[in-house]
Amino acid sequence: MNIEKKWFWILAGCFFLSCSKEPETKPVVKDIQELVFASGQIEWKNAYAVVAETDGILKELNLEVGDEVKAGAVVGHIDNPANLENLKTAQEQVNLALKNTEPVLDQIRQNIGFAEQKYEQDKLQRERYERLLAKQSVSRQEYENMKLAEENSLSQLEALREQLSAAKLQNEQNISSAKNQKATSQIQTTYNQVRITHSGKVIKKEKQAGDFVKRGDVIARVANNQQIEIVLNVDESSVGKVKVGQEVFVRLNTQKDTVYKARVTDILSAFDEDVQSFICKATFLDPEIVPLYGTQLEGNILVGEKKNVLLIPRSTVGYGNTVRVKGNKEMVKIKTGIVSTEYVEVLQGLTTEDVLLPQKP
Repeated sequence: MNIEKKWFWILAGCFFLSCSKEPETKPVVKDIQELVFASGQIEWKNAYAVVAETDGILKELNLEVGDEVKAGAVVGHIDNPANLENLKTAQEQVNLALKNTEPVLDQIRQNIGFAEQKYEQDKLQRERYERLLAKQSVSRQEYENMKLAEENSLSQLEALREQLSAAKLQNEQNISSAKNQKATSQIQTTYNQVRITHSGKVIKKEKQAGDFVKRGDVIARVANNQQIEIVLNVDESSVGKVKVGQEVFVRLNTQKDTVYKARVTDILSAFDEDVQSFICKATFLDPEIVPLYGTQLEGNILVGEKKNVLLIPRSTVGYGNTVRVKGNKEMVKIKTGIVSTEYVEVLQGLTTEDVLLPQKP
């Protein structure tokens, strides 16, 4: 019985010692990459909204998501009778302006004819009285009266000629104004059409035939699927490390088993309040990759890379870049470099011979 108790305590002691032994690890020399994680989505360049240019009922809309549409194509019609009535009224105004032109001018021309005849008569009378005055057959007062009558006739004639010029100008302005109003009304009738301004593919349909739309309402959205853009949301603490030209590893939510390579092309300078991050843009290295618009994705931007450097597990690094080294009572402070998801580069403070212990909880 004593022997059995002795062996029991021996085994229990061995078990306790083996359980209490801390796991150990040594620094290793390997390559390391520093990656900045960013969520994002696929967008197509030159995306724009097809909007209603007038109020009314959307009588027809001939497009669906995924349709290829060409610039200039009319894909729908908005029923707005007011635009057609305005065009009709404008045409009537043009006709009225043209109709009223000649009667007014003809009346003035007729008055000018009468004035010319009277002036010629008064002129002849003045010349006759001038001859009679020379023979002293009439008084100077009678001659002066004839001369004044001639001058008045000439003034009336010149006033009528100026009136004719002014009437012509006024009529031209009236006709021009009416024609301009008609042209404006004709343009406004085109607002009843839903027209594609740039070629592309329909990525979203906001309205249906039969809906009432107001001017400025978005009917559909179109984008150029030949120019794919990766939009990445980068945290403000990491955006300083991102540079144009850096490589990006992209994993689409629709193809999570495949990693595509891309490159950073732009870093927007303004903070985006909607997503609470900075926006970076990238493009696929393979132009044949054409994911669907709006596809969600995860990106890892390669911001740093070194080969054959001293690395330790990230879990062994504690507060203030300190580590526990076997045989040292005090924590050892290290100088770090690149930090990846698993490893930390050690620039100073450790060698490959040091044995690391896990951080105390």
